[in-house]
Amino acid sequence: MGAQLRVYRQKIKSAQTTKKITRAMELISASRIQKAQQRVAASGPYSRAVTRAVSAVATFSNVDHILTTEPEKIERAAIVIFSSDRGLAGAFNTNVLRESGELAARLRHEGKEIVYYLVGRKAAAYFAFRRRDAERIWTGGTDAPEFDTAKEIGDTLVEKFVQPASEGGVDEIHIVYNRFVSMLVQVPEVVRLLPLEIVEGVEAPAENEVMPLYEFEPDVGDVLDALLPVYIESRIFNAMLQSAAAKHAATQKAMKSASDNADKLIKDYTRLANNARQSEITQQISEIVGGADALSSK
Repeated sequence: MGAQLRVYRQKIKSAQTTKKITRAMELISASRIQKAQQRVAASGPYSRAVTRAVSAVATFSNVDHILTTEPEKIERAAIVIFSSDRGLAGAFNTNVLRESGELAARLRHEGKEIVYYLVGRKAAAYFAFRRRDAERIWTGGTDAPEFDTAKEIGDTLVEKFVQPASEGGVDEIHIVYNRFVSMLVQVPEVVRLLPLEIVEGVEAPAENEVMPLYEFEPDVGDVLDALLPVYIESRIFNAMLQSAAAKHAATQKAMKSASDNADKLIKDYTRLANNARQSEITQQISEIVGGADALSSK
């Protein structure tokens, strides 16, 4: 009984230590989520404004441009996966990797070759474990994204997009990331960046409504050339910020669940330890009474 009691006490101590760690991580994530939400809210208007500008140019001009023209045959497609550098975030990375796998399966079914670009150590480790190749990997800074990283990713994607597929370029670009909805809900999102598929921010004209006329200087093609990298960078940076906010929320939720489970373990092991201690006391009393009876009988 004594050995069993020591085992229970050791398990209680281990659970208490685990609870201290998970509780600390929960508080850290709670402190970071506020700033992450503010950055997402601040980047949203700019990203929407750039998208509306691109949509306006694409809608009210009849020029063929690589940004808006659908290729006759799409041979290679790029998938950019946004994961985290650290774990302990529940199903955060699992959801985005599963979503990217389903997207890749659909694209392969359409006869397209897939090229991967990875952001975050978890996605890199996932691909390395399964011996899959990635064109480019960016790690570090996923908890607090920097615009320089988004610009580097955007420059790489634009360079590959304007390059012919026969020379190693890509015909379309998809991004997969976790979108922050609330503290309890983070949804994996799939967006096709290029070619521009859906005109956003331009509503259908009402009846008898005269649409405005647009003039572009110096040229529509030059405007689109200037907007292309800005559009890509803004959407990628917004996706990175969304992913960071979703990761902090997922970590807080996972650590809260871990702390609750640690509390439950402590209660269960405390009850078992008390039962073992009571059994040990009962056994000792029985041995003393048995010894006294043996002496008295002699």
